[in-house]
Amino acid sequence: MTGVRDVGERVEELLAGLRSAGGSAGPAAEELVSLLVGLYGDGLGRIVALLAQAGQDGAAMLAELTADPLVESLLLLHGLHPLDVDARIQRALDQVRPYLGSHAGGVEYLGVRDGVARLRLEGSCHGCPSSTVTVQLAITGAVQDAAPEVDEVVVEGMTQPPAPALL
Repeated sequence: MTGVRDVGERVEELLAGLRSAGGSAGPAAEELVSLLVGLYGDGLGRIVALLAQAGQDGAAMLAELTADPLVESLLLLHGLHPLDVDARIQRALDQVRPYLGSHAGGVEYLGVRDGVARLRLEGSCHGCPSSTVTVQLAITGAVQDAAPEVDEVVVEGMTQPPAPALL
């Protein structure tokens, strides 16, 4: 199955092609996409509302649905995810913490401000430049997947790889 980001990028490519072709196809295609996205968003909104009204069973079902990456991305796209950005980032970090423990120690979430998620490493991998890059990628990827509205991820306390020796 193709990921939501891949589909979104392909839709944008197709719309750009239709816009550049001129005529009424571009605006008509944009309106069509907008109407379909709105329709599906409204439907998802009703599903989330019905689950919220269903008590504990509905909350459990919604939690199960948000654990599915495709459903979660659709809920995020439509602003319907039941968890706020802080809770989603904490949950994502909980999933990568076991991995980080073996490479960098823990990670503390400091919050999001102006589209920037800030984190601080607790511990470091001394003399392991490749681990530094791996840890940075793991943290950044987890945060961006959980909170696509975040524009940048800043991780304090990263050990910088040593500069290459001059010959």
